[in-house]
Amino acid sequence: MATVRPPAVSGLFYPDDPRELTAMVEGFLHAGPPAGRPAPKAVIAPHAGYIYSGPIAGSAFHALAAAADTIERVVLLGPSHFVPIRGLALPGDSRFATPLGEVRVEPEGAGAALRLPQVRVIPEAHAREHSLEVELPFLQALLGEFDLVPLVAGEATGEEVAEVLERLWGGPETLIVISSDLSHYLGYDAAQRADRDTADRILALDGTLHSRQACGAVPVNGLLEVARRRGLIPELLDLRNSADTAGDPSRVVGYGAFAFHDHG
Repeated sequence: MATVRPPAVSGLFYPDDPRELTAMVEGFLHAGPPAGRPAPKAVIAPHAGYIYSGPIAGSAFHALAAAADTIERVVLLGPSHFVPIRGLALPGDSRFATPLGEVRVEPEGAGAALRLPQVRVIPEAHAREHSLEVELPFLQALLGEFDLVPLVAGEATGEEVAEVLERLWGGPETLIVISSDLSHYLGYDAAQRADRDTADRILALDGTLHSRQACGAVPVNGLLEVARRRGLIPELLDLRNSADTAGDPSRVVGYGAFAFHDHG
């Protein structure tokens, strides 16, 4: 029986009114810097409340504008914040809902992932999880209709995540999105130093990040492993924290937007 994963943080992390949400997301997308090169194959984008991380996420998704008519499938990975799991989890639902409508979970992509031993269907890992959900309105505004392969990552190696990404890599029709924030709850200056170091490691394709550097370290490390193998060129698009947007400078969360290009 077809089931829909309802939004868990609508009205909390982002507006639950479709018009207000569309206006906010389009504002973030249009505020991004002009794209200096062809659209990337993969991006890393943050996943906090939109007033905090929305402008930085907008920088990541704005970089994809040139490929909006080409992208048909999004492989979306984020960390599990609430349910400890081993490996990676699919939701088991056939669609994901946001105030902007429903997105189809691609059965072929889900089936291909499930043929790997580190991937299981764990609905409870998705039920409250925001790391994937908050990226969807950006993708809906940018792409319109697309299919989704949504995976929450728990305890896994970079190699295990990389194997999943390789299985789902596809061609120009497939976009890879990794959802991750950076440092958590440092003071402003300390966070700037920590996040700059993390950004440098990502740009060096150093897939040894830990959760103190990025809450999505597991999926990020997997992407960096594939990027090394495939010769992808990383690019830093935006690096800020919550005090730069809407938060208290004494206790901030870091956000970065990164793109990975097939060619330099």
